Amino acid sequence: MVPFGGWDMPVQYAGIAAEHMAVRTAAGLFDVSHMGEVEIAGSGALAAVQRISCNDAARLEIGQAQYSALTSDAGTFIDDLLVYRLADDHYLLVTNAANTDRDVAWIRKEIAAVDDAFAVNTSSRYALLALQGPRAQDILQPLTAEPLADLRYYHFVSGEVAGIRVTISRTGYTGEDGFELFAPPQMADRLWTALLDAGSAAGIQPAGLGARDTLRLEAAMRLHGSDIDETTTVLEAGLGWIVGWDKPDFNGRQALVEQKRAGAPRRLVGFEMLERGIARHGYDVYVDGAAAGRVTSGTQTPFLNKAVGMAYVPAGAVDVDREIEIDVRGRRLRARRVRMPFYKRPRS
Repeated sequence: MVPFGGWDMPVQYAGIAAEHMAVRTAAGLFDVSHMGEVEIAGSGALAAVQRISCNDAARLEIGQAQYSALTSDAGTFIDDLLVYRLADDHYLLVTNAANTDRDVAWIRKEIAAVDDAFAVNTSSRYALLALQGPRAQDILQPLTAEPLADLRYYHFVSGEVAGIRVTISRTGYTGEDGFELFAPPQMADRLWTALLDAGSAAGIQPAGLGARDTLRLEAAMRLHGSDIDETTTVLEAGLGWIVGWDKPDFNGRQALVEQKRAGAPRRLVGFEMLERGIARHGYDVYVDGAAAGRVTSGTQTPFLNKAVGMAYVPAGAVDVDREIEIDVRGRRLRARRVRMPFYKRPRS
């Protein structure tokens, strides 16, 4: 157990590798109740969400979610988040735990000029459990009357699981199919136990922060504070697909449009090590013998059994298969630029 974002969080239960493999081959259960929840409501709710986030929330149906970012005037990340459309005038934003209080203050300031829109920090109303892995649907379905096969990726529905009123969202942060379940905090223990009992024969494992990090890295999912922050733009992070380019205005639009036209000066790229060694966060990257950037995330992945990572490099050094060097504890080791994600789940 470690302190994390104001919470006591489990790093591991049985071990990071075992939990990682369970998610890739069967299922893992994460308690991610530390994530922040912010609700924006009122007749101006959509206008408020459109102003503060770079993706186009107008495209969302009720019962649909999208990945987005709170962007600064420079087009950099205040935070990344999921936006859920609960109703025509009601949205739920799920933010990173360590950023929630700051995000709420920033959101309230940014939407102050929007008529009839208000933001409320509702994090204390929700516990959040993530059931992830190829057996997730098989485990969850007997506990709910909701037809999970009909629930599309990045959509959600309200219903009951094990007799507990929850919101079931087909989302996750592991690269696998799965569900995130929003439940009343007082029912979290009961829900956790019901899911573990239902999945025991399928090989479910409780999983902690360690496996959550190695899984998201295999899937090349960015981590705020490591891969993205207020110094990195959405385009530099390779996330131009979350920008609603047709939106007339949002924070950072002008900066991102100009950078798209001129080209980002650097890009976040994936690499795998060619020599024995693990490139960790903060290690220096060299291109053609010259210092060119730093590793943002890196690990030895249990499923792929490779040392992989992500780093920002100059725009001219992003070619796939190009060799780079990374300083690993005083030794420059060879690595190769590869496409991301490193892992993509099989599609049935």
